[in-house]
Amino acid sequence: MTNYAPPYSISERMLEQISSISEKVGKITSHKELESKPHLRRNNRIRSIHSSLKIEANSLSLNEVRDVINGHLVIGDKKDIQEVKNAYAAYEKIPEIDPTSESMLKKIHGIMTHLTMEESGEYRKGEEGVFSGDRCIFVAPPPHMVKGLMKDLLAWAKKNEGKIHPLILSAVFHYEFVFIHPFADGNGRMARLWHTVFLYRWRDIFEYIPLESRIEQFQNQYYDAIAACNRNGNSDVFIEFMLDAIDRVLDEVISQANRENAETSEYIKKILKLMEFDVPYTSNEILERLGLKSKETLRRNYLNPAIELGLIRMTIPDKPNSRNQRYVKQ
Repeated sequence: MTNYAPPYSISERMLEQISSISEKVGKITSHKELESKPHLRRNNRIRSIHSSLKIEANSLSLNEVRDVINGHLVIGDKKDIQEVKNAYAAYEKIPEIDPTSESMLKKIHGIMTHLTMEESGEYRKGEEGVFSGDRCIFVAPPPHMVKGLMKDLLAWAKKNEGKIHPLILSAVFHYEFVFIHPFADGNGRMARLWHTVFLYRWRDIFEYIPLESRIEQFQNQYYDAIAACNRNGNSDVFIEFMLDAIDRVLDEVISQANRENAETSEYIKKILKLMEFDVPYTSNEILERLGLKSKETLRRNYLNPAIELGLIRMTIPDKPNSRNQRYVKQ
């Protein structure tokens, strides 16, 4: 087995970040914040996919991504729509993935890039670079080096999974993967998915933590961290960036769950109980099921509060009063 070891060092800041993350993961797990809320898990999965694809210039909105995943008709670029379908299929495989397996890596890349590129599931044969918009961050190693570099990286991960803290190992792997850039396309999507897979194997709540949304929100800093690591010859800056991203997104998840627990009124509980997930309802249908007569009461006490909490969405959010408006439990 190779003795290759990616260069990095552990800082005091990293140790503080790991401690903070571990505490928040424990809180989410012990309170079953995600286990007891399937709609939050699904929403977070959709956010992960939307954000990871948006980083790569996919044009679909969050609602359009949701509609594609739910099997609804979406008018948009065919490749963008296919990328959503592919990403959803790949993320559904998280529990089955061995992130240290080369054959698994190629298999999931094949799923992630199905019908969108010729070299799907195969290492690249040409030169590639890492770009932030039109700016080249760095040129990746030549194609003849890819197989050997990936063999070394995967062997290092296999040897050290369980020895190096997963929060460190996943970040180091993420950076090294992006540096090698083993595929002609889909490297960013795969790197972010693999990061999640390593974290999932540590704590399974990470299957539904939308880490990608935090990266997308601070996309420039993400690429700046990658560029800094390339200049420095180690992944230290990137590790700290990713630990901070994980720490902050866990705050969002905790806040999301707390807000829902605190603000879910009896009215909202009633409307959620009568609605099935992902089934569109007219206001008249909901009105009848609740036994109400006033649409104003329905909007004020039931629909608007549930929409504000992200528990129900409108199918036509830009036209709230449309006669074709439907309401969907998320």
